[in-house]
Order: sequence, then structure tokens, then C-alpha cells
Amino acid sequence: MHELHWQKSTYSGDGSNCVEIATTPTTIHIRDSKHSTGPQLTVTPSTWADFLSYAAEAGR
Repeated sequence: MHELHWQKSTYSGDGSNCVEIATTPTTIHIRDSKHSTGPQLTVTPSTWADFLSYAAEAGR
């Protein structure tokens, strides 16, 4: 497996309480920034896109 390159949202401010994601062509990996060696959630790109659409709509 290739090394994942984790990134935080630019909306995270100081970055102390946020989620991080790492993308591959077939999966999106999600983790808690405070527990970088802890569990990860892995979803498909289409599931991630659906979640982002839902979150954007819910935030209005």
C-alpha cells in the first residue's frame, strides 16, 4: 500500500479539532486529527461526494 497524504480543510482554523482526509483513486480515508494512529473510516469517492452534498445542504 502506498503512503497516504493526509490533509485538513482550510476551514479548520488552528487545525486542532478536525478531520483529515487522504484520497486514492478508489477510496477516501477519514480520520480524527487528534488521533492520527487511531481508527479510520474508508468510503468510496461517490459516497464521499454524496456526504459533501448532504453536508453543504444541511449547512444552509
